[in-house]
Amino acid sequence: MESSGAPTRLVREIADLGAGDLASAGGKAASLGELTRAGLRVPAGYVVTAKAFALAMAALDPDGLLRDEIARLPADDLGAIGRAAAGVRARITAAPLPASVAAEVTAAHGRLGAVAAEVTAHGRLGAGAAAVAVAVRSSATGEDSAEASFAGLQDTYLGVGGLDAVLDRVRACWASLYNDESVAYRRRLGLPEDGLGMGVVVQRMLSPRAAGVMFTRSPVTGDRSVVAIEATWGLGSALVAGEVTPDSFTVSKVTGEITGRRVGSKLRLQTFLASEPGVTTVAMPAEMRGRPCLTDDEARTLARVARQVDEHFGSPQDIEWALLGDDPAFSSLHGETADRIMLLQSRPETVWAARGRSPVASPQPRASDHILSRLGKPL
Repeated sequence: MESSGAPTRLVREIADLGAGDLASAGGKAASLGELTRAGLRVPAGYVVTAKAFALAMAALDPDGLLRDEIARLPADDLGAIGRAAAGVRARITAAPLPASVAAEVTAAHGRLGAVAAEVTAHGRLGAGAAAVAVAVRSSATGEDSAEASFAGLQDTYLGVGGLDAVLDRVRACWASLYNDESVAYRRRLGLPEDGLGMGVVVQRMLSPRAAGVMFTRSPVTGDRSVVAIEATWGLGSALVAGEVTPDSFTVSKVTGEITGRRVGSKLRLQTFLASEPGVTTVAMPAEMRGRPCLTDDEARTLARVARQVDEHFGSPQDIEWALLGDDPAFSSLHGETADRIMLLQSRPETVWAARGRSPVASPQPRASDHILSRLGKPL
């Protein structure tokens, strides 16, 4: 049920969502809407709701036999999980989008492009209605709780251009609910398949100067009096994928003092170029590798924003952020650091929350190592 009390729609604007929309839009989308309600900066966009996913699955699997097969898979039989999950994914990506879903996505994408064109006319952001590039991100209805984290188990597509590509990526995000890792994770936890849904977030693509993650309690010690920040040049996807050793800052919530600082050897750079599809990955220019990608003022401002998020949700958070700047498309946004910070996601911190319930892995030396451990990557 939507928090507004209105009938469930197939597509909704992010700004219209809130915490009460978890079941209809998924964890990522509901959190982004809540951040917007709190007055924090979030890239504009819309959400293809879980009702759209349900319509597609009702046409594809009217008797629920495919999902029943998934639910019966043994948690320890990875071969069976891989075969069954691949079959479901293939069926979803091959099926046409329900006409009503395609129509609402088309209309919402047109509105997003129109906003982009209007902003371009005022000399702020690049790309017009026809050329607007977006990030398309999965938002499962069962993700991002303190009890279970689906981070990285479903798909994200960056730098997607054109309506046809967006419609294809919506299907791909739906299919990623049945990625091998996601199915195996649900089977290990004994989570039900019945009622599981997938929203899809479509947002304006950013080309940030720097990006990364921050935690409103130390993921190493559990200290709630600090914000732990990790950052790299360009897109944060390089950090989350483990392709860089990021810069690290520890900032006191009480005094704003930077109590820890380390400059990483950032050897890879991921960027988005409006003239090219997807993400461009290159070797980091030599002069940028050992140079911190954040000033002390920027790190302190990020920590203040993190504290706002923590206070709004009332629990420690794991936040993805981007810092605009040094890009002509965002020239009018230069100035106050807080005006250049965009929040891409906030989810409950799970490492220390889990310690109160059951043993977890030992603390990792870098904050981003906890993300990589959730993704199943070697540390």
